[in-house]
Amino acid sequence: MDSKKNHPTHEEMGFANLDKFRPARTGAPEAVFCPGKTPLQIGEILAELSRMHPDENLMATRATQADFDVVSGLVPEAVYDPVAKIIAVVRSINPFGTYKGTIAVVSAGTAYIPVAEEAAVVAELLGNPVDRIYDVGVAGIHRLFDKLDRIREANVIIVVAGMEAALASVVGGLVSRPVIAVPTHIGYGSSFEGLTALLSMLNSCANGIGVVNIDNGYGAACLAAKINRA
Repeated sequence: MDSKKNHPTHEEMGFANLDKFRPARTGAPEAVFCPGKTPLQIGEILAELSRMHPDENLMATRATQADFDVVSGLVPEAVYDPVAKIIAVVRSINPFGTYKGTIAVVSAGTAYIPVAEEAAVVAELLGNPVDRIYDVGVAGIHRLFDKLDRIREANVIIVVAGMEAALASVVGGLVSRPVIAVPTHIGYGSSFEGLTALLSMLNSCANGIGVVNIDNGYGAACLAAKINRA
């Protein structure tokens, strides 16, 4: 028996309720968070979203190769980024109008690139030009200064860091643009799965810094896109 039910604002699938107007209402598509869902559920949700929004970019975050193997059979145009762990259906390079500038995604270390790539790929799916600047942490701060002109050219800056997460404060003290700080869980024992980085970023003495949750590259990209579009 088909469990789908159409409502003016959403569609019921039995195991999920799909928002019909989220892209128009919020400026971002409904993203499928994969952990906790079966590959078949992810595939059926993306297939239904594809039908509902035939001209929109679609995305599923924190996806595995096993998830994609099932999704690709239901949504043939889907592609998978194994570093960002994002399944995407790309239909438009500028889905939400004109952006004012570039989003710079700055990573303190190579170990944080998966979180940085989640932010970068989501920002691109939302139509933003993205400049990736990786492995410029404070342990070799000359590397940051070498890229400072590029960072200052961006309209919004996402800084991804773990350990003591000092890079967000340093960047915040060197730029006139908004900085979105993303703490990561990566670090030695006293990093407490990212809590140390989170608290360090929240306690930054540099102004103009906002902080999202641990490893939340997706949330940082959505916020950066809204700032870039304002």
